[in-house]
Amino acid sequence: MNIKTADRISTVKEYYFSKKLREIATLNDKGKDVINLGIGSPDLAPDSSIIDSLINSSKNPKNHSYQNYKGVFELRNAITKWYKSIYNVQLDPEKEVLPLLGSKEGIMHISMTYINPGDEVLIPDPGYPTYVAATNLAGGKVVKYQLKESEEWHPSIENIEALITDKTKLIWINYPNMPTGKQTNLELLSHLLELAKKHSILVCNDNPYSLTLNDKPSSIFQIENAKDIALELNSLSKSHNMAGWRLGWVSGNENRINEVLKFKSNMDSGMFLPIQHAAITALNLENSSYENNNKVYSTRKKLVWKLLDSLNCSYDKKQVGMFVWAKIPNHLENAIAYSDDILEKSAVFITPGSIFGKQGNKYIRVSLCSNEAILKEAINRIKNTLT
Repeated sequence: MNIKTADRISTVKEYYFSKKLREIATLNDKGKDVINLGIGSPDLAPDSSIIDSLINSSKNPKNHSYQNYKGVFELRNAITKWYKSIYNVQLDPEKEVLPLLGSKEGIMHISMTYINPGDEVLIPDPGYPTYVAATNLAGGKVVKYQLKESEEWHPSIENIEALITDKTKLIWINYPNMPTGKQTNLELLSHLLELAKKHSILVCNDNPYSLTLNDKPSSIFQIENAKDIALELNSLSKSHNMAGWRLGWVSGNENRINEVLKFKSNMDSGMFLPIQHAAITALNLENSSYENNNKVYSTRKKLVWKLLDSLNCSYDKKQVGMFVWAKIPNHLENAIAYSDDILEKSAVFITPGSIFGKQGNKYIRVSLCSNEAILKEAINRIKNTLT
């Protein structure tokens, strides 16, 4: 029986990590014992109070029903207090915050809410592959703007303006940046917002890395009047070690939130209430919880530097976030081939920068989400097989 898929499915490929994890699983079944340094899934546990909150709330039989599509007020209020504490940004919990089942869901919701077939979307290269996939699935046209090491991985306002047409609808930015680890430049982003306002383009900042190895957490809403033209996604996945819990939100002005809600309310039936209660506990934690995470990541980062030194890669030690972005040796041309070679010879998987766009062809990305013993073993394997 031949059942044809929708045309939109032909615009995307299976997510790279989905395929790669199957390949790694097959290698492990054959006794390879692959060390996976590719994915940014925190291996540290959430604070015990978060887990206790989930358990206690789950015991209440009244908490297992469908929930409000906007989440409970207490969660939205906790998010706004957290934004005030972390970024000194004031949000209205009634009007300007919409909880999500993870910020990745938000990328799709925003794309489906605003993009019509043929609309153009400006997407960073290198950048998170989901921006491209969501744009394609919504029927939009992907227009890449280049981020370059020579320009410190920041967008060129002049180059972006040259890409804008009367079909440009939306621009994705991601600072602190993934995969490059570049810190936010609010002055530059303010110029980008001015340009977007001039052309009536929605700016979406994806902001899940601001508390990881970063002394200056920032929000696009620290820029005056940014809510007029911008949305911001945020998440507890990285900052609170809750990646599998699927806890995120989008914030912006009341009109934008209501527009996204119109789409979202047709896609899910609300967030499990005990998870909302756990999120409230997480958002009310003292800053020491982030500091403890960062002490662990800081130690691991130094080991990743040693690993990259063994590979003769170059990197910027001022990067923030839970990855290290590094340039492969000059005589090599293809990061995917290089990653596959390391995997084959050393049984260590490192993400090739190519999956983030053409500008990543000469780069690799190493996750900090493995403990010191695993990182030391990875270093030994690479030294014994590749040097």
